Amino acid sequence: MFQKLDDVEKKYEELTIQISDPEIIAKTNEWQKLMKEHADMAPIVEKYREYKKVKQNYEEALEMMKEEDQEMKELAETEMLESKEKMHSLEEELKLLLIPKDPDDDKNVICEIRAGAGGEEAALFAGTLFRMYTMYAEKKHWKLEILNENETGLGGYKEISFMVTGKGVYSRLKFESGVHRVQRVPDTESSGRIHTSTATVAVLPVVEDVEIEINPSDIKMDVYRASGAGGQHVNKTSSAVRLTHIPTGIVAECQTERSQLQNREYAMRLLRSRLYEIEKQKRDSELANERKSQVGSGDRSEKIRTYNYPQGRITDHRIGLSIFQMEDFLNGNLDEMLDSLIAADRAERLKGSEE
Repeated sequence: MFQKLDDVEKKYEELTIQISDPEIIAKTNEWQKLMKEHADMAPIVEKYREYKKVKQNYEEALEMMKEEDQEMKELAETEMLESKEKMHSLEEELKLLLIPKDPDDDKNVICEIRAGAGGEEAALFAGTLFRMYTMYAEKKHWKLEILNENETGLGGYKEISFMVTGKGVYSRLKFESGVHRVQRVPDTESSGRIHTSTATVAVLPVVEDVEIEINPSDIKMDVYRASGAGGQHVNKTSSAVRLTHIPTGIVAECQTERSQLQNREYAMRLLRSRLYEIEKQKRDSELANERKSQVGSGDRSEKIRTYNYPQGRITDHRIGLSIFQMEDFLNGNLDEMLDSLIAADRAERLKGSEE
């Protein structure tokens, strides 16, 4: 571990010189890339330097314990024990800091919620999940924009896609990908029987043109009139856009903006994110051992959570955590659950890196 830390510190010092070089500063893209790399390394280097300082204090205290003066020896022993405890604590922190960071963690996301098994009740549950994420985004001061929606008559959603922008959005919401299951008595059920329904959530990192290249000739574009709420303008104008990526058959739609140009831009973002996710899953499957150690694998077919209304319980099946505050959770207070998932993911990846 310490050889790795020495290498990181050396690289950090080299980058410090590079980002101050006027020739590199003049090359904006290269300079920004180096600045990000430098900033990512900074917490590791600062913590390692703190560790080295504490280690030096420990070694000096050990030397002082050889003194004949009893008072000096006692002071040195206190310093030695304190430094030893601090060193152990810093070593654990450094292990966590050395775990490779998900390169997508700082990205914004596109979320897609689709009603699964359960008919109208599944669509209503999709609406419940959308409201939950909307409230969570508000608490985090993130911006949320609807890209496409297919509403049902009772106010649920067959599907809805939306973009969330803000600091570290993907690092937290990525754990929401998968099948969410609800057990409750539907409003549509007169006999009061508990139904089980599902909705699928997909969380895709928003990617730029440079990260995934799409040949324009591989895209088929259709325009149509938007449906649903929106007034006369929406019904009279063919502003909605559907993009089909011919080689893969992937379709991306957007109909929420008044401008066809804006809808096309949003649909392109969605298409890029879907294609990027395919590439990401290929990379993950090639690194099978690593994938097993990731709590947030993003597998859409995996049942990740159950919302049991009669018991007021939300259970995450990946970490076996249950929270008995249904209303609070559905009002967007997700941090307890997400913090536990992040901690479990780190622990698994740390275990994987030590094997």
